[in-house]
Amino acid sequence: MTANDMMAEIRDANLSYLMLAQQMIRADKVTAIFRLGISADIADLLEGMSNAQILKLAGGNMMLARFRFDDAAILGMLTSHSKDRALAQSHAAILMAGQPAEEIA
Repeated sequence: MTANDMMAEIRDANLSYLMLAQQMIRADKVTAIFRLGISADIADLLEGMSNAQILKLAGGNMMLARFRFDDAAILGMLTSHSKDRALAQSHAAILMAGQPAEEIA
C-alpha cells in the first residue's frame, strides 16, 4: 500500500466515523456520548457541523477515531472466546464507562 493509498483510507475512515458520530448524536445524544467516549462539548460541536466542515475535518492526515482504552486487560476481555464471553464484554463495558471522556486539549 502506497502512502497515497494510506492517506485515502484514513480520509475515508474519518469521514465514515464523523458521519456515524453525528448521526448517533442527533438520534440520542446521551447514548452517543457514552458509546463514542466523548464529552458533551465535543458532541455539541459534532452535532452542529455542516457537511462542508465534516469533509474538511475528515480530509486531514491523522485518524480521528482511536481506541477508548489503553488497557490490555480490557482488550483481552473484548476479544475473549471463552464460554463467558457475554460476561467478559459486560465487565469491559463497565470498566470503559468509568474512564473519562475525551477532551479537546
